[in-house]
Amino acid sequence: MSDHASDFVLQAISFDTLEGWKDDDPSGLFEVMRSCRRQITDVKPYRTGSLGLSSEDLLPLLAAAEDFTPSSPASARGFFETHCRPFLIRRKDGNSGFVTAFYEPDIDVSERPDEIFRFPFYRRPDDLIDLDDANRPAELDKAYAFGRLHDGRVAAYPDRRAIDQGFLEGRGLEIAWAKSKVDVFFVHVQGAARLRYEDGRIGRITYAAKAGHPFSAIGKLLIERGEIDRAEISMQAIRAWLARNPERVDEVLWHNRSYIFFRDAPVADPKAGPIAAAKVPLLAGRSLAVDRMIHTFGFPFFIRAESLTHLDQGRPFRRLMLALDTGSAIVGPARGDIFTGSGDMAGERAGTVRNDADFVILIPNAAAGRFD
Repeated sequence: MSDHASDFVLQAISFDTLEGWKDDDPSGLFEVMRSCRRQITDVKPYRTGSLGLSSEDLLPLLAAAEDFTPSSPASARGFFETHCRPFLIRRKDGNSGFVTAFYEPDIDVSERPDEIFRFPFYRRPDDLIDLDDANRPAELDKAYAFGRLHDGRVAAYPDRRAIDQGFLEGRGLEIAWAKSKVDVFFVHVQGAARLRYEDGRIGRITYAAKAGHPFSAIGKLLIERGEIDRAEISMQAIRAWLARNPERVDEVLWHNRSYIFFRDAPVADPKAGPIAAAKVPLLAGRSLAVDRMIHTFGFPFFIRAESLTHLDQGRPFRRLMLALDTGSAIVGPARGDIFTGSGDMAGERAGTVRNDADFVILIPNAAAGRFD
């Protein structure tokens, strides 16, 4: 799926026909919306996706939420019914939307390497630059948002294999060291982690940049090779396969050339979610990663995934969420990644989410007329 709006249409619907809407309680979203408003007004507006919805379009909704405190689930829903109109995102190829899930891992780390803690999390290198149409070399695809500036020349940054083999060693970029290369890889996939140091200190890292190469799913690779059945694929199944085949770990991980760099994130409130791409704390079960080439952070999405039941006590997943993050694997207008929380249990919940879903975007009234 490309990032062009011609690949899908928005179909106006009503809240009355939105299945599952009347059973949802979006009360927890208002604090996050206030954080989004502060980010937009005090720091920087969110980048506008190709759908054409901007932070300015979103601000009337966020302003109305500023002083609104829902007294009940019905009043919370009523707020959105008053200020927004729902639009079903319909892909022109006829396929349904699709959701996966992500979480914030807990990782044991050391601030110094030794024979046990050998695998680093790196900060952004100073020779990694942002690319745009003005400075991107002709040989690099437009998908490359980062590259390397070296001796006055811009080129692709070294990939996962080159970095694993020592390209960045000796530059003082290490934040901490983990025990497992596989753990580090999956933190790259998730984009954030809580770090548990040996002295009991808790740190946090979150996405800062990436080397620029496209994301390639190792689960897809293992399916294509017949190593894991398509029906059984999950994060847990991939981890189990890697544990059984240690001699093949490098080969499989290097298939995904994408490499993520991190920054330290403050831990003012350990109970709060990680700060992700929208620069506000993620709320478990209510935060969605979307394709930022199409969508704009902060907008509400109602996600209905009838076959996804383990996130909501056996009931179909039908929730209003906010678009607050993105990811290399999240590509398309009706493609999302649900944040399930922090720690091992959140990882268990996230690892098996691979479900068809309907995506309904709620557009503030003043902007909704553009999509009729």
